[in-house]
Amino acid sequence: MPDFRVAVVGGGIGGLVLALALREHGISFEIYEQAEELREIGAAVALSANGTRELRRLGLGDQLEAISVVPSALVIRRWDTGEIIADPPIGRDGAYEASFGAPFFGVHRVALLQALAGRLSGEGLRLGHRCLGIEERRSGVEVHFANGASAVADVVVGADGVHSVIRPHVVGEVRGRFSGTIGYRGLVAVEHLPSLPDPTPLQFWAGPGRHLLHYAIDGGRTINFLAVVRVPEWTSAAWMEECAVSDAVEAFAGWHPAVTEMIGATDIGSRWALHDLAPLTRWHSDRVVLVGDAAHTMVPHQGQGANQTIEDTIVLADCLADLRTWGNVCSALSRYEERRRERTVAVQWLSRRTADLMHLPDGPQSADRDEQLADLYSELAWIHSYDAHAARAPAVGAA
Repeated sequence: MPDFRVAVVGGGIGGLVLALALREHGISFEIYEQAEELREIGAAVALSANGTRELRRLGLGDQLEAISVVPSALVIRRWDTGEIIADPPIGRDGAYEASFGAPFFGVHRVALLQALAGRLSGEGLRLGHRCLGIEERRSGVEVHFANGASAVADVVVGADGVHSVIRPHVVGEVRGRFSGTIGYRGLVAVEHLPSLPDPTPLQFWAGPGRHLLHYAIDGGRTINFLAVVRVPEWTSAAWMEECAVSDAVEAFAGWHPAVTEMIGATDIGSRWALHDLAPLTRWHSDRVVLVGDAAHTMVPHQGQGANQTIEDTIVLADCLADLRTWGNVCSALSRYEERRRERTVAVQWLSRRTADLMHLPDGPQSADRDEQLADLYSELAWIHSYDAHAARAPAVGAA
């Protein structure tokens, strides 16, 4: 398809991975990113096997390994005593990769974006292009930018996140769905956490109405954390607001010293209202399609936001590469949505459910949960073992 052109709106993880996947298929693309330099809100990202397997296939294995930390285990601890509830290995003895066929990494988002952009070598990347809107016609789609430029493509991909400019064109105005939880985020040097029993695992501290998740990045020198608290409502129009660091510490009063020490070690306080999207009625029009958070924003309690986005982009690139199989662009986009919808809805649900389980009060319910966590890897195999290429349809004429 030498004349087939794809315009990708958004130069985050999804947009860059999609560009690499399209390049593998020989499909022409341009990425339009509103920022003047590649950057992304948020401190770190967890990459599980369903994501790292695809990044390896795109030639990023060595770069990822160089910038990432492999957690020793997935540890779940009791909120007050620090007692270990579950301890399935990740890096320890290579158990996670042996189970799921690819590694688990904790990595700083900026380092990941730089690695992806480096692999792309700047090809097709247009910075400083903030999308204002699009016009879809039978022959193609025109994209308009705030700098006065415009572009025409055969397909436009909305990889522009939860506040997508492209999504209203596909499905109308959709509001985020408040999850009933807020999160306090931060980065802390390991040396400032003397009470932390072990900084090497990806670690949950589970307790009544709240939990703390943390893991190491930056060569193990820094801990990235998300402290989550259940609240009855969120009335602010903004999804993030500044607050005193003491607000977060007070929310975890009585918890293990490692928890309050970590939450209190940041300099700037902020809280995030954790939202997701109710399943959309559709993901595409004739020539415009959504990926990642633009299609299925999810809360972070399974660490699957970036990984599901990576899966989306691989499947979409495969469907576009098989365009002759599906007859026309709209049919190819329908095939992409068909392959992705059920899975992402299930991951969205489990992400919400994880907070419910972590927040159980002490008693019979939490005791039952603790017993179930003993077989955690079996429960999560359907997520982490997934191969985005496996369901790719054969080309016309294939045996």
